[in-house]
Amino acid sequence: MPKMKTKSSAKKRFKVTASGRVKAGQAGKRHGMIKRTTKFIRDARGTQVLSKPDEKIVKSYMPYAR
Repeated sequence: MPKMKTKSSAKKRFKVTASGRVKAGQAGKRHGMIKRTTKFIRDARGTQVLSKPDEKIVKSYMPYAR
């Protein structure tokens, strides 16, 4: 059986934590910051942990990052 391939875009965007959750950058911060509230910008700092359904999708892209 050949090795499974990892999606290159996924390995650049996501990291798996020690407990198995998936970390990702906060969405919606590329442009248009003028119209965003200060609260949104403050809360959207750093990274976030994905929800369980999203985590399942991302893990299917990265079979060896467990």
